[in-house]
Amino acid sequence: MKILIIGLGYAGQRYQRAFEHIAASTGMPLILAYVGRQKKPIDLPYFDSVGRALEEFAPEIVVVSVNDHSHASVLQQLAGYRGFVICEKPLVTPQDDLATLHAGLGQFSGFALDLVERYSEASRQLREWVERHDWQLVRANFHWGKDRINDYRPTCGVTSEVIHALDLLGWICPQAGQLRLQGVLGVRSDFSISGSEVLDTVLLTASLGEAQVTGYSSFVNIVRQRTVDFSFVDRDAQLIHARLEFDTPRWDHDQLRIWTRDANGAEDVQHAFATAPDEPGLDTLHKLSRLCLQVVRAVALKEPPRQAFADLDTAVALQRLLNDLETHAQTPPPTRYVHCETRVLMAEDSDLESLG
Repeated sequence: MKILIIGLGYAGQRYQRAFEHIAASTGMPLILAYVGRQKKPIDLPYFDSVGRALEEFAPEIVVVSVNDHSHASVLQQLAGYRGFVICEKPLVTPQDDLATLHAGLGQFSGFALDLVERYSEASRQLREWVERHDWQLVRANFHWGKDRINDYRPTCGVTSEVIHALDLLGWICPQAGQLRLQGVLGVRSDFSISGSEVLDTVLLTASLGEAQVTGYSSFVNIVRQRTVDFSFVDRDAQLIHARLEFDTPRWDHDQLRIWTRDANGAEDVQHAFATAPDEPGLDTLHKLSRLCLQVVRAVALKEPPRQAFADLDTAVALQRLLNDLETHAQTPPPTRYVHCETRVLMAEDSDLESLG
């Protein structure tokens, strides 16, 4: 099977490592190639254009892992392609013409937006508990942030980070309805090389069916912090709480806790789960490799995925929500992080925990 990676920077190299691990661990013959601005000193076939790669390499799977601002251009070049596409999140940026782009992408045999937290065992277990016990969502809150101040990689801003939390709410509680934005406060800054007024933080209110949602997401959170809290009621109107925590203390180390309280306020833990995967070669890639493996098996073996992919319709719906966040965020004057003549950027060879 041939897999084309468009953009072999930090994100593209993550896919390369994931697919190489899948090939080595399963014995499936995967042949990788890449498209980039320039050839890298690696032993993979190189193409200088998407069109030439599609014609000469004829991949069954294409991975879009260029920077956020280049997604739309690459996806336009894939119009008419009939293979499977994996796209890094978000689908495009709020400045791109989403309607026109969506209209030209109907020929793919399959599509998956890279929303890796769906592939956390902790997330999957909570989704199953909600479905099995027919819990009704009452309230949800999230805190989803990390430090990307002076990161060398371009970004469209916090919409690229908050998408994970917004997706998880609907994915874990699919019966609750569509997430609807109510209000947004935000902060813009020069934290990124992408501009002096990039939206780096949002504080939002929303509704998910009859449930109310609050959330905070930031690319200038000086520590990685990713939690999603839920309150449900069961068939007997009992209140149940659940907390998901991701990538703490290390990447892919996730936890789930479900509990109730008695009349005295004492906790009665219904379920607790923690995962700390450490398979060699998959540092920071355990969840991504699960997505990649399901795509490979779906294409090569025509095997239905263990869970539905975040398809093109899902990606477009999420992008509309992100566009609303960008458009409606009420922001004060931009914050300045750069107070010297030259911005000091994080090195490209920084450790994976810092770059992730």
